[in-house]
Amino acid sequence: MPDFSTGFTGNAAARARPYGQWLAAATLVLLAALFGWLLIDVIIRGFGSLSWEFISSAPTDAGRSGGIWPVIVASLATLAVCMAAVLPIGLGSAALLSGVFGAPRSSLGQRAVNGCRQSLDILAGVPSIVFGLFGNAFFCLYLGMGFSILAGGLTLACMVLPYFIRTAEHALRSAATTHLAGSLALGLRHSTMLRRILLPAALPGLFAGFVLALTRALAETAALLFTSGYVSRMPESLLDSGRVLSVHVYDLAMNVTGGEAQAYSTALVLIITLAVINVLVALLGHYWQQKLNGAPQ
Repeated sequence: MPDFSTGFTGNAAARARPYGQWLAAATLVLLAALFGWLLIDVIIRGFGSLSWEFISSAPTDAGRSGGIWPVIVASLATLAVCMAAVLPIGLGSAALLSGVFGAPRSSLGQRAVNGCRQSLDILAGVPSIVFGLFGNAFFCLYLGMGFSILAGGLTLACMVLPYFIRTAEHALRSAATTHLAGSLALGLRHSTMLRRILLPAALPGLFAGFVLALTRALAETAALLFTSGYVSRMPESLLDSGRVLSVHVYDLAMNVTGGEAQAYSTALVLIITLAVINVLVALLGHYWQQKLNGAPQ
């Protein structure tokens, strides 16, 4: 007796496929509309106050007038401290967790690796305000940094490290699964294999983790309220307090009467900064991957 089940299942799948495509398309349109609505609202309300003077001058009258230049400097300095701590720690941790340097030789070591992964997943879900309280207690008070850019940057590093480590780990593990055995079979040295084969193969994932950590840190507010502070003057060192862009938006919108226009302009600058960083990192990643692969520029 012929089996018609396969044909019926195939026909049902073929009929269901257009509905799935329509659902996916509708979801993408909805997300694009929400993002467009948010972006257009910020542009309409913030573009009127946006000018070179706004970018290059210091805030006055509690931020109701003047500009945001010290805020931009403090934001970039805090971001630099954060990523300077995240990159070496995150890449080293991801390489160890991914098994690039070899899998644990004992069950205890494997349990430790699995426990580390679970801890990172839990930390990734911890609210940023909790990291702010930790940063205030540890960096500001225990280590004596006070409200400073250094304390804020290190607190951000603790907050975004789980995202970067897990993303980089998956990228390195995927590259190792594809290339590691063949490279070792060819007799390549471990350092040569890492530099010439695994790193170029994992580079897109590594840059994705870098962008995720960078943008997450730049847009953070709650953790910095307890660590870097509110001061809007130009910082002279990393131990000075500094107000970042997201905190400036929050302060103008919630605490300063008549600061709504400046808050929207600052929010527009923040969005532009995030977009520029994403484009620059994408271009840098493309150039670096071509260079590591030996392709002509």
